Amino acid sequence: MIKNPSNSFDKFENWAAKNEDKLFNILIIACLFLTFISFNARISEAHDDALYLEGGWRYVNEFPNYFYTQNAPLYPMFLGLLIKLLGFKLILFKLFSSLFNLLGLVLLYKALKGRIPYIVFVPVMLFQATNYLIIYYASMTFTESFYFFLQGLFFFYAVKIVESVRDHDVQVRSQLKIWLLFGLSMFLMSTAKSSAIVVVPAAMLYFLLQMNWKAVGLSLAAYLTFKIPYELLVKLVWNAQNQFKGQSKILLQKDPYDASAGTEDLSGFVTRFIDNCDLSLSKRFYQLLGWRDETSTDVYGFLTIITIALALFGFWKLFKNKNNVMVMLALFTGAQLVLSYVILQTKWDQPRITLVCMPVLLILLFYAVYSILKNKGWYAIYLTIALLVTGSVALSSVKRGITNVPIIKKNMKGDKYFGYTPDWQNFLKCSEWCSDSLPSTALVASRKAPMSFVYGNGKKFFPIYSVVHRDTATRQSNPDSALAYFKKNKVTHVMLASLRANPRDPGSGIINTVHYIMIPIMQKYPEKLKLVHTEGTFEQTELYEIKY
Repeated sequence: MIKNPSNSFDKFENWAAKNEDKLFNILIIACLFLTFISFNARISEAHDDALYLEGGWRYVNEFPNYFYTQNAPLYPMFLGLLIKLLGFKLILFKLFSSLFNLLGLVLLYKALKGRIPYIVFVPVMLFQATNYLIIYYASMTFTESFYFFLQGLFFFYAVKIVESVRDHDVQVRSQLKIWLLFGLSMFLMSTAKSSAIVVVPAAMLYFLLQMNWKAVGLSLAAYLTFKIPYELLVKLVWNAQNQFKGQSKILLQKDPYDASAGTEDLSGFVTRFIDNCDLSLSKRFYQLLGWRDETSTDVYGFLTIITIALALFGFWKLFKNKNNVMVMLALFTGAQLVLSYVILQTKWDQPRITLVCMPVLLILLFYAVYSILKNKGWYAIYLTIALLVTGSVALSSVKRGITNVPIIKKNMKGDKYFGYTPDWQNFLKCSEWCSDSLPSTALVASRKAPMSFVYGNGKKFFPIYSVVHRDTATRQSNPDSALAYFKKNKVTHVMLASLRANPRDPGSGIINTVHYIMIPIMQKYPEKLKLVHTEGTFEQTELYEIKY
């Protein structure tokens, strides 16, 4: 509490301190309400959520011959455990995701409360509780909610270890439990998201800046205590490669979907970093705040520079004020952003890359603005900015939730396709038809194989993510090579879907990856393809049998 508060900021600090229990309850109620009205019973068109579900199912049904290598494996492992214990129940998986999101919010609150001014803390927590994309992921089986929980766990124990070392220096015997939990949180987080591996060097760098060599060594040792047994287990049980080796080849490519384009050089990675900064910090960041239209594709370099400058200024002020907790968390978040912007191709431009870093990024920006305006006495300007951020975020989530209510009512009454556009309805219904009507030995190639798997009731589909054996002149497949490729992989059927390139615009064209493979075959060997099923009359999906 601040004695004799002399300005609006001090008065707010005292009010928030007196009412922190009410604030906590408001955050929880707001998060639960928005999660309820925004609940999504379907699978996302982005298909990554279905990919994790398929991975979990394969862990159970193909053990020990399957290990998830598309990205970090911890979340599919967890889903596999749920499937083993409870069966494949989509709504149940989504409820677990909602629980993780809520627990992540609670842990973030517990970790940061009292470590930053309430005038910064409250807007950041309101963003985390009400942001539309966080709420969306709360009922989906993407990794974000799971990761928010693990990140909250890391924040919670990072605070404990930083404050314990600050107050008592390194006392291994008395601090052993906290060090182990700190190490466990780093291990879990980095096994749930590959870019989070920077948490270990970030923690070591923090203690290095403190010139505390024991803490540097203990940070690494605490992490390796869990990492080494895990890697041995993966090798012995699954005989699988490290999660980073499985992804490095694609990340080094210029085009993640076309290996023939070659690998990236140093200047290419620099360009990639700059482009990702613009995409994330001048576009996605402000879309997440509700200040830019989410369909906008424009980027602004000056906005990127202003955002980075404010974040660095906020970090410098926290460092100068010896806010050790936030220094460590900012080092981690900054390192994760830099690594993500360097290794991820710009084709993967997605808001969730920046979303998981938003809590600390927002703290840095709010703290920078707070520091500047407090010195000027411009309290009303800061409060206006904070209200604009929290108001736009909450309003957007409420609008989306109200729009979603009729959809979820239909879904929960048994219409599992309601809410999809016709192109997706036909694609998913055709996937279900394949499961019901084709022999179990049939292997169907699908542009979105994990989604076909979920709506095909667990039937295995063959994934097509890029044009195979691409001809450099036509950009389409060589028909003989494509047929040989399908035959080698024992593909018996191919789904040719009319999935919209732009979901909001039926006239925007279609995702033509499979078409670029099939059209040359149709032209050269029409007798080798037999149409066996058509789903829909508009934006239809066709199923062809291959006659080798």
